[in-house]
Amino acid sequence: MGLMKKPNDNPADPFKKALAEATKVMADDPELSVSYSVDPSGQSGDNIRLPQISRRMTREEVLLARGTADALALRHKYHDAATYNRYVPNGGMARDIYDAMETARCEAVGARTMPGTAGNIDAKIGGEATRKGYGEITNAADAPMATAAGYLVRHLATGRDLPKAAANVMNLWRDFFDAQGGETLEDLNEKLGDQKEFAKFARQFIEDLGYGDQLGNDPDMDDDQDEDAEGEEGEEDPPDSTGEDENTEEMEAESEQSQEEQQDESQAQVTMDDLSDDEMAEEGDMPEGDAPNEPPAPQPISDADPNYEVYSTEFDEEIKAEDLAEPAELERLRDYLDQQLEPLKGAVSRLANKLQRRLQAQQNRSWLFDMEEGLLDAGRLARVVANPTTPLSFKVEKDTEFRDTVVTLLLDNSGSMRGRPISIAAICADVLARTLERCQVKVEILGFTTKAWKGGKSRETWLNSGREQKPGRLNDLRHIIYKSADAPWRRTRPNLGLMMKEGLLKENIDGEALEWAHRRTINRHEARKILMVISDGAPVDDSTLSVNSANYLEKHLRDVIAMVEKRRAVELLAIGIGHDVTRYYDRAVTITDVEQLAGAMTEQLAALFDNDPRAAERTRGVRKAG
Repeated sequence: MGLMKKPNDNPADPFKKALAEATKVMADDPELSVSYSVDPSGQSGDNIRLPQISRRMTREEVLLARGTADALALRHKYHDAATYNRYVPNGGMARDIYDAMETARCEAVGARTMPGTAGNIDAKIGGEATRKGYGEITNAADAPMATAAGYLVRHLATGRDLPKAAANVMNLWRDFFDAQGGETLEDLNEKLGDQKEFAKFARQFIEDLGYGDQLGNDPDMDDDQDEDAEGEEGEEDPPDSTGEDENTEEMEAESEQSQEEQQDESQAQVTMDDLSDDEMAEEGDMPEGDAPNEPPAPQPISDADPNYEVYSTEFDEEIKAEDLAEPAELERLRDYLDQQLEPLKGAVSRLANKLQRRLQAQQNRSWLFDMEEGLLDAGRLARVVANPTTPLSFKVEKDTEFRDTVVTLLLDNSGSMRGRPISIAAICADVLARTLERCQVKVEILGFTTKAWKGGKSRETWLNSGREQKPGRLNDLRHIIYKSADAPWRRTRPNLGLMMKEGLLKENIDGEALEWAHRRTINRHEARKILMVISDGAPVDDSTLSVNSANYLEKHLRDVIAMVEKRRAVELLAIGIGHDVTRYYDRAVTITDVEQLAGAMTEQLAALFDNDPRAAERTRGVRKAG
């Protein structure tokens, strides 16, 4: 008599175990750790994280898990981190294209030796592209260029047709890729099997696309210059060709004497010199790939402007609001904030309800019936009562365009916002987070200021180090996370009271804060990303501006805005409180009375979700309110 299966056994466990073992074999690494999680899939060192598989083991779950496992295993097998880091570009867009092309290379090389992986990865790519809405994009500016470049490499290298949604993104950029880098792409198959050669190929393609300024220094050219310099130092040509043997003996004697003297002074230095001589003695026979790697060039502080300088980042901080005050203090500050806004409570509530009605009216909620899982369909329970053998029926709500959206609110926490402006900004951010959460839209609330007035520890270090000319940004940043996009509103409600804390609001360096918020937003998985900035004017930091050009911070802000608007991965808009910010942002509203802030925020966000393009454009085009 066989053993009965335990009721709590997960029927998906055997499949998960088999998939994990197959992943290790494919990656050629028996020590690899494979886990399953609801968190985003990925790889960290020797750990691979695959998407969770439910007990029902739906076809979509199985295909996604297989495709993800194959893709990550092939990258683990064919990807060398040292080579990747040696050639990785400095700039954001160039780095994204480089990474997407390298991922496609690993998958294509794997498909040549293990053809079965191609179909699994196609299923993964198709599922991800469909989920992100790539099939509905009609304008290349709305399609991610880096993703399209990766798709193109995979398509050309494998000869396989891409899934429909992914092919749409690739085709939107195809003419541009062919026109700018068509000649380079002809060498793709020759470079595919050698990561180093492919990295050079990818950098050339990135330069063809117009992002050469983001590549940074050529690591191979740096090596050539270093070798030339070493060669010049080591060469001592004799004054003439006569007495060559005598000169050689004399030089060897001097070299030995020099080495003895150096040994007396520093044994460690001699060891390094001997090692260098030994390495260079057979330089002509050494394969190029065995040359010691140079340390990668330092990453620029700003993707928008590689020339933007910061004296020190040692004292900067990115911190959660709850880490800046005790829970009891946050509750007290939140109560104080609510008291400040009591007179506006009715008006703010009406605006929140108006926004919610406008959004929900466009959702057109609908359901898919007779599903195998989901919510129990109570309307069809009568069939089960009449015939107990009839299976239960479930329903699933259709996704809407709002479900896959994230909104980031970036609040200026400078001293000039003290008083009523910061109170209005805080309560409106709170109301918007609550309202959008009801409409299934994720919201992140961020703030930016500095840790000290007039420079803080950065300036002290600068003063003690000789007062370098034009040191760049000279203050300690404080970037605050009031609410992360995945945190529910009810848990973070007290955090916004922190803005009422005495001494929190200091100076504002808008450019770096905007770049920080953009970086956080662009790394989100949602298909649509919106970033709203609430500020009362230009960036101001007395310490920085006193030792740099007068427009140093303002220029960087303009550069960051230009980068965000050019890439179009994030929809950017701004609200200026009492100051005209339309000179910085293309889509902006300036309000003259802080009590108008709530209305301006809701109108701007409502316009973004408006199905009527003309109505949306009318609201977006507003430059002043009130």
